[in-house]
Amino acid sequence: MGEEKSDLMIEVKNLTKRYGNVAAISNLNFRVKRGEVVGLLGPNGAGKSTTLKILSTFMAATSGTARVAGYDVFDQSEEVRRRIGYMPENNPLNPDMRVREYLKFRGRLKGLSAVESRRRTDYVLKECDIDDVEYKIIGQLSMGYRRRVGIADAIINDPELIILDEPTLGLDPNQIRTARNLIKKLQGKHTILISSHILHEVEMTCNRVVILRQGKILVSDDTKHLQSIMGQAARVVAEIKAPLEDLKFCWRDFEGIGGVDISASEGDYYRCVLSFKAEISDPREDIFRMVRENNWNLRELTMQRPSLEDVFMYLTREKEEEEDL
Repeated sequence: MGEEKSDLMIEVKNLTKRYGNVAAISNLNFRVKRGEVVGLLGPNGAGKSTTLKILSTFMAATSGTARVAGYDVFDQSEEVRRRIGYMPENNPLNPDMRVREYLKFRGRLKGLSAVESRRRTDYVLKECDIDDVEYKIIGQLSMGYRRRVGIADAIINDPELIILDEPTLGLDPNQIRTARNLIKKLQGKHTILISSHILHEVEMTCNRVVILRQGKILVSDDTKHLQSIMGQAARVVAEIKAPLEDLKFCWRDFEGIGGVDISASEGDYYRCVLSFKAEISDPREDIFRMVRENNWNLRELTMQRPSLEDVFMYLTREKEEEEDL
């Protein structure tokens, strides 16, 4: 099967890892297609790093199967390692080596010839925007630069699959933005699996997520569909200057309205937070038209779709309620 290229890059079936009587992950089942950017999401201790270590052949599972690029991670681990680039959470770099020297060395370790190692080093230095520090000692670099060197290490062998475990951990906002842009540059050229507990980062970089909770998959879906799970297409915020009673009355028969929360704002304005049913994609034009027909003043009209954090909290709360029954 290894020589036959399918559209699947990762295929996990009933994957379980136990430490004594404790299951770090239990019966995981998910797939990742070639070219996808998938986020493995969940709080600390959910089983994300354990899953990545198994997929990268760093750790053996207790039971179940996992295949990468068609190869079994247990029986064909050498073939799997040739096709992946892995940056673990602790990003273990040699602090005493210079950046260019280190990347050439890593290229040779991953099976590249001397000529190919130099060529790929030139490429990843530019691709990861670290060519300005190529002769600096790694131990003297900032955390942001070390993360980028770690990503450069992961892609030095031009892998089919890139696995990044908490790639923005410990970075400041500017460094996070740089790392995010780098990951976006790699999209389309590689399949990417990113582990994170920072929901906003996953939302910004991934088109699909697998959410883990206590070692089990809570949900696996694309980000847009996950947002619709919450039963509303959008939440709209409108600040309107109008008589309060008239404002309350106007929303009663408004098409698709699911809920209204009105509170006083600055001046004579009222802040209306409106939730709509799933079939209503964007009601802002209708709201604007209604305000104009009533000769009211409008100073804010924004739409806020549920974030992944909203979805995660919603799903987690729903799961906890089921367990309490």
